[in-house]
Amino acid sequence: MVSSKMLINKFRVFLEMIKFEHTIFALPFAYTGALLVEQSIPTASNLLWITLAMVSARTAAMSLNRLIDRHIDAKNPRTANRALPKGLLSAMEVWVYVAVSVAILLLATSQLSTLALQLFPVAVAMLVIYPYTKRFTWGCHLFLGATLALAPLGAWIAIAGALAWEPVLLGLAVMFWVAGFDIIYACDDYNFDRQHGIHAIPARFGIKIALIIAVLFHISALVFLLTTGMLLELGTFYFIGVAIAAAILGYEHWLIKPNDLSRSGAAFFTWNGVLSVVMFIFTLLAVI
Repeated sequence: MVSSKMLINKFRVFLEMIKFEHTIFALPFAYTGALLVEQSIPTASNLLWITLAMVSARTAAMSLNRLIDRHIDAKNPRTANRALPKGLLSAMEVWVYVAVSVAILLLATSQLSTLALQLFPVAVAMLVIYPYTKRFTWGCHLFLGATLALAPLGAWIAIAGALAWEPVLLGLAVMFWVAGFDIIYACDDYNFDRQHGIHAIPARFGIKIALIIAVLFHISALVFLLTTGMLLELGTFYFIGVAIAAAILGYEHWLIKPNDLSRSGAAFFTWNGVLSVVMFIFTLLAVI
């Protein structure tokens, strides 16, 4: 019989495996999208269901990613200690988490707008497809970005029940922001990816050119953030937030050098979470 202590330990391993704390990357942008629909704070009910939708979607996405990539992870020295390759969790156990997460996502979208519920299959399909993209295209970084772009786009649709240009532009900002830092992250696997036929921009073009592409992607993200603010006629606080985001991205790229990737962990994990929170806070200040 499985003890409660064992179940708790298993759950802790699962949370570590999916890096649950990194939900902070997408969740603040979901709140930002929700804030901008009517440029006011959404109802408590909408915030609750949006939060559940985002957390469950990310949990499903990371679980699927770990499941689908478990055999690749087992061969990569950087990822060989993850829960599935080490046998700390079984594939069946993680599939249970996927099923529960997708069920919660379905429940959450059903409590929001009709369009949000209708787009539920599209969101799930993107979560499933992403892990496979690195097997056939170096555009996988952009596909990952498009998946996380569903955060602000989905939150807008959840409240407005319709699509508009503004959330699309905000979604494009998120897409290029995520794709840029994912390129930086992929530089750590340059040698492994080339040896095992994994498609990624660093493996395809080399680390130096990859970092230049990451810079261009982040400049694009800032342009889309600015365009969103101008179209919605947001106030000074919002543009201060964009300026701080630009400084954070600049600092990230200052940290990373083609011949020194030792600080890529700080750039990926810490500062991108800060950027997401900063944009939410300054958007909130702009609309209240």
